[in-house]
Amino acid sequence: MKWVSPTKLGGAGAGGEAKPLLFKSKLKWVGLFGLVLSAFSLFTHFLLARYSVGATVSEYKSSITIFSWRPVFEIANSPPAPGLYRRLWAPVKHLESLNPYANPRANYVAPPPQTGRFIFVRIRGGFHEIRNSICDVVVVARLLNATLVIPEIQSTTSSKGISTEFKSFAYLYSEDQFMTALVGDIRVVKTLPKDLKGARRKKEIPSFKVPSSASPYFYLHHVLPVLKKHTVVELVVPDGGCLQALLPPQLEEYQRLRCRVAFHALKFREEVQELASRILYRLRSSGRPFIAYDPGMTRDALAYHGCAELFQDVHTELIQHKRAWMIKRGIVKGNLTVDSAKQRLRGLCPLMPEEIGILLRAYGYSWDTIIYVSGGEVFGGQKKLIPFHAMFENVVDRTSLSMVWELDKMYGREANLVDKPKTSPPFKEEKKPDTWKNSGPRPRPLPPPPARFKYPYNIEGWWGWVAESDNEPESTVMELRTNAHKLLWEAIDYTICVEADAFVPGFDRDGRGNPNFASLVMGHRLYQAASLKTFRINRKVMAKVLEEIRDHLYQVNGTWIASARRHLRRNIVDGLKEELTRSKPLSFLSFPVPECSCSGGSQPGAVPANTSSPLSQPPLRKVLASMAKCPSWMDRNATSNPRDKESDEGDDVYEDDPDSLDAAVLFRQVGDSNEGSGVEMSNKEETQMDDQEELEGGER
Repeated sequence: MKWVSPTKLGGAGAGGEAKPLLFKSKLKWVGLFGLVLSAFSLFTHFLLARYSVGATVSEYKSSITIFSWRPVFEIANSPPAPGLYRRLWAPVKHLESLNPYANPRANYVAPPPQTGRFIFVRIRGGFHEIRNSICDVVVVARLLNATLVIPEIQSTTSSKGISTEFKSFAYLYSEDQFMTALVGDIRVVKTLPKDLKGARRKKEIPSFKVPSSASPYFYLHHVLPVLKKHTVVELVVPDGGCLQALLPPQLEEYQRLRCRVAFHALKFREEVQELASRILYRLRSSGRPFIAYDPGMTRDALAYHGCAELFQDVHTELIQHKRAWMIKRGIVKGNLTVDSAKQRLRGLCPLMPEEIGILLRAYGYSWDTIIYVSGGEVFGGQKKLIPFHAMFENVVDRTSLSMVWELDKMYGREANLVDKPKTSPPFKEEKKPDTWKNSGPRPRPLPPPPARFKYPYNIEGWWGWVAESDNEPESTVMELRTNAHKLLWEAIDYTICVEADAFVPGFDRDGRGNPNFASLVMGHRLYQAASLKTFRINRKVMAKVLEEIRDHLYQVNGTWIASARRHLRRNIVDGLKEELTRSKPLSFLSFPVPECSCSGGSQPGAVPANTSSPLSQPPLRKVLASMAKCPSWMDRNATSNPRDKESDEGDDVYEDDPDSLDAAVLFRQVGDSNEGSGVEMSNKEETQMDDQEELEGGER
């Protein structure tokens, strides 16, 4: 049979069948084009969302939430009353005359261009210990007339998998800024010369393990002779702070050198500063002031001071385990079991977040106050912050104000680490002895079963090792990396706490009884802007005040509110005396006055004429009397605004008038009306009217 082409069968029939086939082919191409266009559109949107930083920052405040149903940073319907705003956010008038001035004064010459002596330093510890130690080693290098090699920070170099772009000092601080800022003080180099570097690899250079708070005598009579002989020495600083805080009067210029290092030379690297600036922008995007709160509840601090009984769960056991470790190594001298209630009443334990929240509400801060919690998760878990979140709805921290890609950019490119799985030893079945095989007929007693091997997954919870071993498990590679990242997190928190409109420390002592992160923040704020509101809480007094309402924390009366407010208000200035006598002997940076400050008054060392002022009482009077007058180029706003003066004069009338106080101010919920608050307007005196405005503003 001969095959015939379809075209020969008839033009009309062939043409009628070709059109549907062509139409179907076009539909397929149109669908394929639509799919490609949709995929390209989605890809473009993902790129814009990933890399458009400006739009992210500008619209960030509308997208951040603490919980899914609770937006943050809502603009209040009405501004707070003037009297309330002055008390909560206004600068402290007693400290407005203090200005930062850490420049050399007299008899201070520049270092020689070539010294021929080198000091290499290895520093261990946390954020505040590293910062203190760097300032000390700069002073030591100046004292010994030696060239300082950029210090090595052990907590980063010993961590595995951190970014290869940043190592040691450069992981946290800017090396170029550090070297440039100290040109007039000491000579700083990044590495040792080649010959000395080889000697260090062979461990041929002398090394000193420097004791904590060593005296200048130690360096001049023990380190300097060795340095002259070998031209290089290595200093190992294990605990932070390698030079005593209080130096002789003839070394006052060295104290100012410490301030220049801490407050001018030590700048965080660019990526850290950039992220901290973004978070500050997001905090201030609503145009409202904010509070920075540092809980200070670390495991080491709680163990050192015996505060384990403040917790009622496994965290108590973890604290006691750490305290036993400290006692074994001689860090703590005392018994393992300590009455935490007595320690708390003595002011040796931190105030819990719930107690801080009650004090802030009693002072007048409303429910919608923006509060930045420093340090991330406190020891004890987020459940310790639940009461604090209930009293203040705009509670944020570093994680809620930053994005994952922003943190990744700060970390840099890091190695992908995978912990090696812990392989359990093979189970060996014990061989039965021959006597068992050759024993008589049954019944016979069964042998004891072999001991069952306990695999790691049999231990429940991350804390299960407490019941199994006296020693903590070794840190995994991911935990080492996290410890290195904590330096960056604390650097961001440090920047935000220094710039905050108000700062509240929950605790100011670390795991060795020394000033901690919060103390450094308070010292920096005292140097940079002394009049910023910083609550220097007397925990011994506050613990007794809170003990009065222990059984009815949320039903306090006006008299108690007035008492708590009075203590908080007075300790803003009175707390300087405790810092001067207690913190400064251990850490100079916690109280860099009067060495690094000057007086902006008409006379050097001017003190308030009012004898009841805290600054007119010893020992603060002696401190102010020794303060130099600021140079003429620093004089600014010499004549004060009469309006500001009036507000300052009326700023002290609120603490002693509890008549219009009401317990409802503490815990008024969102959406509650002002009706039935029990606050009555009184027109007898102007001060009572101001108090009324404060309370109404607090209820909003």
